[in-house]
Amino acid sequence: MKFRSRRLDVLVIASLLGLGGCASVVQKASDRFANNLGAAVLASDDPATVRDGLPSYLLLLDSLIQGEPDDRKDVSTLLAAAKLDGAYAGNFTGDDKVRAQKMSKKAFDYARRATCAKDPALCARMDKDVEGFASVVKSDTDADLMYALAASWAGYLQSHSDDWGAVADLPKVDALLTRVVALDPNHEQGQAWMYLGVINSLRPESVGGKPEFGRSCFEKAIAISGGRNLYAKTLEAEFYARLVFNQELHDRLLNEVLGADPVAPGLTLTNTLAQERAKKLLASGKDYF
Repeated sequence: MKFRSRRLDVLVIASLLGLGGCASVVQKASDRFANNLGAAVLASDDPATVRDGLPSYLLLLDSLIQGEPDDRKDVSTLLAAAKLDGAYAGNFTGDDKVRAQKMSKKAFDYARRATCAKDPALCARMDKDVEGFASVVKSDTDADLMYALAASWAGYLQSHSDDWGAVADLPKVDALLTRVVALDPNHEQGQAWMYLGVINSLRPESVGGKPEFGRSCFEKAIAISGGRNLYAKTLEAEFYARLVFNQELHDRLLNEVLGADPVAPGLTLTNTLAQERAKKLLASGKDYF
């Protein structure tokens, strides 16, 4: 109701300003709504409510994006939609793989549209070879855009892990995240380091993986957040500790997650989800090790 009243106010003001003013004011309202929605979701400690309620708002974001024909004016809303669609695909689609693939693809498409509108040089290299893409990334300075693109791309690859053509793009995601942490090591409370931790802990060292570097990335993410990023600890247990068969580390990390207060600025929802995941990992760990 609050958003509805704001939009009504916007339309009244726009009618006085004329067509050009209408586009400008409505766009600002759209951006503000998208960003506020993302902040509210991340602050929630009730994943079930987010799971049940968020789809309606995702459709609303779709409508806001479709109502603006110029992506150059809509980058902020595109990125907010990419982040929320990606989060939903990765955390709330359950065993519905087809739905996860559809939503992660939409998230990636939105992030790609934002990239093409804001950074044409990076956009032009996305479908090219890894070396050419990485060369452009090395000179890029937009950490926010590269992080959003990398996060949505990683989610897309995760849901399409049986598509070897898609998985071949993983080094491009690595290049984006490596550039982000070079520009801003503390970006998004160290979340870029967490993604790098997963990427480098996917394979044993004997077949090209870099698990020890992956562990150091997880530890950086945890340190940057002051220990409040519980998802980083959960993923370190799931990807690094299990890969190297370190049950002691695995159980310690997961018990720390379960014993922590999940409430933290910008991390409450992911921390709550991390605790749910930690319970399952502890239970399955008895058979894994």
